[in-house]
Amino acid sequence: MELINLYVVPGIVLGCIYALGAVGLSLVYGVLRFGHFAHGDMMTFGAYVTLSAVSLTGLPPLATLPLAILVTAALAVAVDRLFYRPFRDGPTIVVVIASFGVALMLRSLVEIFWGADDQAYESGIRRPILLFNMLLIAPRHILIITTAVVLVMALHLFLSRTRLGKAMRAVSDQPTLARICGIDLDTVSLWTWIFGAGLAAAAGVFLAIDTQLDPNMGWNLLLPLFAAAILGGIGKPYGAIAGGLVIGLAEELSTYPLFGGHPLVRPDYKTGVAFAIMVTMLLWRPSGLFRGRVY
Repeated sequence: MELINLYVVPGIVLGCIYALGAVGLSLVYGVLRFGHFAHGDMMTFGAYVTLSAVSLTGLPPLATLPLAILVTAALAVAVDRLFYRPFRDGPTIVVVIASFGVALMLRSLVEIFWGADDQAYESGIRRPILLFNMLLIAPRHILIITTAVVLVMALHLFLSRTRLGKAMRAVSDQPTLARICGIDLDTVSLWTWIFGAGLAAAAGVFLAIDTQLDPNMGWNLLLPLFAAAILGGIGKPYGAIAGGLVIGLAEELSTYPLFGGHPLVRPDYKTGVAFAIMVTMLLWRPSGLFRGRVY
């Protein structure tokens, strides 16, 4: 039970956070064809919007999550109009470099408005609860996993049941054929940013609930998010969800003291596990588990 309580459950929680963040990366890459390096800072921005909402209203963080999703989605649409759309017809590397600039600007805005010090939604000791006389789990972990499952189910219903969701999948799979069929690429692009940024905000809030707020929190997660997206298959939302769970569990389980009392990998270096999985997948199966795009 020590393995489950201290490694598997935190791995699932971390995997849920990675999954929500990686879905946005995968959607943006699949529809707009570039790696969005400001995605992690979108997560940070959403987490800090929730911090302000919690301070003003006194509500719990999850109660203010819809506001963070809306504000972050609006920010993403504005960033696309101002900084990405003018370069969209040029070389892809120009948009990628622009996303680096946007990441720096967002991080600076967070530090200007909210400060550079670490903060938290709640203070005090948060004790876990005992389930079935053997499973120790923190209440915040139950909330994170449950809410993440609800958001993933909502995304699944949107992509599989709605006309717009099917259009997004069509553009991601065959953009030229989708254009010939009369799909409005501008509308698909708009909703890609809305859903991608909204899920990024949720991931940022969950990360802050589980740990604390830090202006660099989203940037530090960028490598595992890309690893999750590549593992699942770039451009494949369902693959990103699976990849996020695999990366999260792999990172936490890699610190388990399997041989003696020392962890296999020191916790400080567990992000390297995500990098190793990403490189291995690129060498072995560049299209990912769900056969995404290869460039």
